[in-house]
Amino acid sequence: MSTEASSKAFEQAQSLIPGGVNSPVRAFSSVGGTPLFITEGNGAYLTDIDGNKYVDYVQSWGPLIFGHRDEAIEAAVIEAVKHGLSFGAPTQAETDLAQLVVSMFDSVDKIRFVSSGTEAVMSAIRLARGFTGRDDIVKFTGCYHGHSDALLVEAGSGAVTFGNPSSPGVPADFTKHTLLATYNDIESVKKCFADSRDIACVIIEPIAGNMGLVPADKEFLAELRKICDENGTLLIFDEVMSGFRASINGAESITGTTPDIITLGKVIGGGMPVGAFGGRAEIMAMLSPEGPVYQAGTLSGNPVAMAAGLAALSKLKKNAPVMNVLNTRAKRLVEGMKEAATECGVTMQIDTRGSMFGFFFNEAPVKNFADACNSDAELFAKFHAGMIKEGFYFACSLYETGFISTATTDEMIEDTIKASAKVLKAITNG
Repeated sequence: MSTEASSKAFEQAQSLIPGGVNSPVRAFSSVGGTPLFITEGNGAYLTDIDGNKYVDYVQSWGPLIFGHRDEAIEAAVIEAVKHGLSFGAPTQAETDLAQLVVSMFDSVDKIRFVSSGTEAVMSAIRLARGFTGRDDIVKFTGCYHGHSDALLVEAGSGAVTFGNPSSPGVPADFTKHTLLATYNDIESVKKCFADSRDIACVIIEPIAGNMGLVPADKEFLAELRKICDENGTLLIFDEVMSGFRASINGAESITGTTPDIITLGKVIGGGMPVGAFGGRAEIMAMLSPEGPVYQAGTLSGNPVAMAAGLAALSKLKKNAPVMNVLNTRAKRLVEGMKEAATECGVTMQIDTRGSMFGFFFNEAPVKNFADACNSDAELFAKFHAGMIKEGFYFACSLYETGFISTATTDEMIEDTIKASAKVLKAITNG
């Protein structure tokens, strides 16, 4: 397999774009090698500029639940483009998509569309602070909620600490109101509330997808809901990644815990840049122009993005049983890979939620970010490189989640399992 054209393209990109990429993980830094430059996606496949074809288990990091170039979504986008790319004024499509999302989430009465997941989370936190009149927030180590200043923090020496910036350019004053807790550890949350009586909200990925796939325990979420209620604190579910991927009705439908606010993205844009946040009517009423909490965006509710999202969610709602099919295929994939790993004397931890899947080369179950960090990164990098050569495109970081699309067939799954066995045997045999 030649990747010469991708190598040349990456070299050129590096001279013009920081790191040669417009989102850091794409640079293959944690797995080595040269990032592949893609020319086309079709169904379950990607094709790079060297002409190599891959079964795609990234699916644009989640949005493409129906695969690349789904006919219904593509037709909706083309029709919308014919009428204009952007108006800066209301369209009926915004209301139609809002109605569809609200009908699928019991906890959401009203919703506002924005242009990215980062913007959705940033706005949701501002809304929570405005609603409660408090400043502090609690987040969990390993949960990624976008790159806004208040959320780019890392843990200190203790299990819980006020946040310190984890990126240059973020003033400490911007993160001093961010407290950190440990995922799936309710005692660490209690310590946060002992440290501060000014907590506006707790934000969590109920199905974490940014430290690999690590779902929150149902009991943990139930306790989290109870603590928030006892302290007058809002609970935010960040489902930018898991929304309509883990379940058609949100994490609340499979965890039994209801949030006050949710954030969404990915699938609701059908491949176009979209984010959203929504919640109970009384909370959303605080949002401008109905209330005093300001949020705005020229491209919010973009008509082309709304058309793509409406086509994607309409198709998903009409074909809801497909989620069971996707989960069956996701389970078969990781269970087959685990069997192959076991035969090679490699311990693998696996999990799925709907069309999401994750695996770790780890001796112990992964319940939080510290556990994930104990995984074998070197083995993952070798596995990733080997699977690329075999024609299978996995996320280029052990801290990312994989995705199954409806275009991913049972035959593709079996071929992937066979390839994983071949790659792991080659690695373990030296």
